[in-house]
Amino acid sequence: MTSVSALIARTLSTHVSEVFGVMGNGNAHFLNALLEGETAFTAVRHEAAAVAAADGYYRACGRLAAGTVTYGAGFSNTATALAEAAQAGIPVVLVAGDAPGSGPRPWDIDQVALAAALGVSTITVTAENAAECTHEAVARALSERTAVILAIPYDLVEAPAAAGGADPLPRRAPDAPAPDPARIAEYAHALRGAARPLILAGRGAWVSGAGPALTELAASLGALTTTTALARGLFADASGDLGVCGGFGQEAAMALAARADVVLVVGAGMNQFTLGFGSVLGPEARVLRIDDRARPHPRVDDSLIADARLSAEALLRAIRGEQRALPARWGGDAPDLESAEFRARAEGRGVLADGLLDPRSVAARLNRILPADRVSATDGGHFIGWANTYFDVSSPDRQIMVGTAYQSIGLGFPSAVGVARARPEATLVLHTGDGGGLMALADLDSVIRATRRGVIVVWNDAAYGAEVHVYGRMGLNPGPMRIGGVDFAGIARSLGARGDIIHTLEDLDAVHAWLASGQEGVYLLDCRVSPTVTAPFQEEIYRVNSAARHA
Repeated sequence: MTSVSALIARTLSTHVSEVFGVMGNGNAHFLNALLEGETAFTAVRHEAAAVAAADGYYRACGRLAAGTVTYGAGFSNTATALAEAAQAGIPVVLVAGDAPGSGPRPWDIDQVALAAALGVSTITVTAENAAECTHEAVARALSERTAVILAIPYDLVEAPAAAGGADPLPRRAPDAPAPDPARIAEYAHALRGAARPLILAGRGAWVSGAGPALTELAASLGALTTTTALARGLFADASGDLGVCGGFGQEAAMALAARADVVLVVGAGMNQFTLGFGSVLGPEARVLRIDDRARPHPRVDDSLIADARLSAEALLRAIRGEQRALPARWGGDAPDLESAEFRARAEGRGVLADGLLDPRSVAARLNRILPADRVSATDGGHFIGWANTYFDVSSPDRQIMVGTAYQSIGLGFPSAVGVARARPEATLVLHTGDGGGLMALADLDSVIRATRRGVIVVWNDAAYGAEVHVYGRMGLNPGPMRIGGVDFAGIARSLGARGDIIHTLEDLDAVHAWLASGQEGVYLLDCRVSPTVTAPFQEEIYRVNSAARHA
């Protein structure tokens, strides 16, 4: 006899090789069956990590992973991570226990309604269709690019299952429409006629494989390029690249972007941070957008719903097909982007008057110390102003930011577990703040267990920095914004990692030597940084909030 749980485990294993989760009553039999096969299971310590790790895994390698939790409190603990996956468009399958078919018990909740409120659908198995439901959950996650719940009612976990049929191939994301040749001709004409063309690419351009064609298109047009934070490293030719667009952008580079007269936006959400709350693109710039789905935006003048790669390739053919000399970049008017004016960032002053480190100095030094073959996982918080500006990134799948879509903190340690499993050959670099780090502290243990070789950077300013740099400056009571001194290095050592408190830049010499030695394991750097330095993107947020407050 094959149980419902065993059939789900066997079927799911035909689609995924990695599962992350926490065992409980509702999924114990599923996990027991899963471990009889070859699918790898990584135990995490908080249920949110079951989803966030699967999310980080997909972003780092492009392969589907699954999470698993029990019912009730186990399921409700996943809410923030589920919302992040849904809003970021990341496919995840969560196998979860659920209330028995006979009705809810005192500790059960309406999990279907909770998931729906997060934008996540639920497929509830029966004894007759467990295999079919499992295939459907995988298919829906991939085709709709979202999290999907596969729910196992508690009274079915050991029930005999009807035999499943042949394993069908899961649906993949439906092909975006091919671009209309007439619209491509219109876009090509507009770009050819631009004096100062700019190409802005987002994660959608990376996922579609449009990077090479967009790089060649920029060269053919003499266009400058820029990316969203999630698409850093997309353009192979960095000589004309302005870096990240918006609040993470370099100031002089963003001033240059504002001079563009025609902007081609490809696979980018165009949120307030990418557009610098409206300051990045000049008011007279014509904005053309290519995306694989309709996403209306007031700044867009013309939208083309089509596959990003096919559209970029078609544009490239159209541009090259015209028998006219190709323009010099921005008509030869663009300054040398390799100069310090457009690349340099202030490296700070080492130790500041309050006796704490300048975070800019720490970031610049670490960027030089850390190996080139690295993959970064980044939590949310004020510190992302340093992680996203000072650290080099070779391609978009080498910097994973789980939490930005839902504007959360506390998913850094959980997502890093999946990133470490997806990229075991690279050095993991995890950035977190002390607030987000404490929120997710249970899964520091998981990161240490899952990582072959990694460096954890805790940007410890003894505060919720984002709140300090906005609401503290507005004069609100700073008490709730402060965090007492926490020894993250000591906690890391107690869990089997190396750990040092970093008071000076010279304290980083120890991790430099450790990296050079080739040793494996995890090294946590508890960097005591000053709360007196505000990241540029946070200054932007403060200005917008202040203006709204006094409007």
